[in-house]
Amino acid sequence: MKALVTGGAGFIGSHLSDKLIELGHQVVVIDNLANGRIDNIKHLSDNKNFSFNECDIINLEEIKPAFKGIDWVFHLAGIGDIVPSIENPKDYYDCNVTGTFNVLECSKTAGVKKIAYAASSTCYGIPDSYPTEESADIRPQFPYALTKNMGEELIMHWSQTYDIPAISLRLFNVYGPRSRTSGAYGAVFGVFLAQKLADKPFTIVGDGEQTRDFTFVSDIAEAFIAAAEADVTGEIINIGSDNTYSVNRLVELLDAKDVVHIPKRPGEPDCTWADISKAKRLLHWRPKVSLEEGVDVVLENIDFWREAPLWTPESIADATKNWFKYLS
Repeated sequence: MKALVTGGAGFIGSHLSDKLIELGHQVVVIDNLANGRIDNIKHLSDNKNFSFNECDIINLEEIKPAFKGIDWVFHLAGIGDIVPSIENPKDYYDCNVTGTFNVLECSKTAGVKKIAYAASSTCYGIPDSYPTEESADIRPQFPYALTKNMGEELIMHWSQTYDIPAISLRLFNVYGPRSRTSGAYGAVFGVFLAQKLADKPFTIVGDGEQTRDFTFVSDIAEAFIAAAEADVTGEIINIGSDNTYSVNRLVELLDAKDVVHIPKRPGEPDCTWADISKAKRLLHWRPKVSLEEGVDVVLENIDFWREAPLWTPESIADATKNWFKYLS
């Protein structure tokens, strides 16, 4: 197949591109490099089945040529993080909603065979039950979660109205090599790994007993390919590790020498845990990498995080002040 990966120079997108190339598919990547890194895909540059286009999904005419002859579209481009979405919601709407509209319009014109969308489990907000099923209430707590869910609604509506085969994958707590190291305070792995490299205390939110469905990036890449290959359309499907792990367990695996506790934040669930029975049934997919195995791989690649920002309790408090201001 000829596959287009939006955001293909990013964390998940670059791993997905690797896997597609490994399987013998042609891959076209579009990325504006705002969050993606050219180094993530540099090793593919000489492959005859790979091409890269630096362009922005916000510009429909700019991205349209890349869709010519495409069979599968993997729409991973978007912007994340909680606090920036509270402070600059228009940026998130433009990219995650208007950008998704543009990808759909180009896909419709090109007559693609399948779209797989990277949705976010943050759409559930603070769920009533765990593991959380796809039928759970949608309760976005901040603009990032809202705009990613709006993108998902567009995907499902275009699939229904214009008969474009599409699947939306709600991803849970993805981690692994090449995860983003710059920008706003965000993912716990990047925060902890930079602190480990600097021999500084790990900043644990609350008591650390909150749990997360940490899912390794190679499992995520395989889920996207399973979604493209499956004779299934119009479905929203959770993708997670089939488990949930405490932050304290992660700190133990990362062998922290010291820790400091910072205030628990409003709008954050005490647990994220995907019910993935639908993924097993419809996609014949299941995760392969345990947290212990995944952390070993991350630690083998820890030098990648040497450029990550080093967060302290004080800088975190400053970076998240609007989080507490608006969500308290």
